[in-house]
Amino acid sequence: MLNRVVLVGRLTKDVDLKYTPNGVPVASFTLAVNRSFTNQQGEREADFINIQVWKRQAENAANYLSKGSLAGVDGRLQTRSYDGQDGKRVYVTEVVADSVQFLEPKKQGGQQRDPGDPFQDGEPVDIDDSLPF
Repeated sequence: MLNRVVLVGRLTKDVDLKYTPNGVPVASFTLAVNRSFTNQQGEREADFINIQVWKRQAENAANYLSKGSLAGVDGRLQTRSYDGQDGKRVYVTEVVADSVQFLEPKKQGGQQRDPGDPFQDGEPVDIDDSLPF
């Protein structure tokens, strides 16, 4: 049997990080994935896929991804169900991620910057051309 899902899209909201009673991190987010075709009006539609990720990958996703971030997800499709507050059965289909790839640099607006990275602002960098190589 094969159950494999690979997606690339943008987060629709910030990552929601929680911990199980045993202290295991679990993160969830929704990925907007463009369809490869356009509708009758010539517009490209998107599917909104729920993603769940566990342990260290969950903490990394929460620390480095935010609304609008471009991410790649590799995982498996999972369906579960539970009884809702109204007593009706609720079915949930989601991707349980084995890995999450950050496909663009972290945004700088109010977020953490790397003071050791001279290239992050796109400003010219002085280069010492007296070096022998």
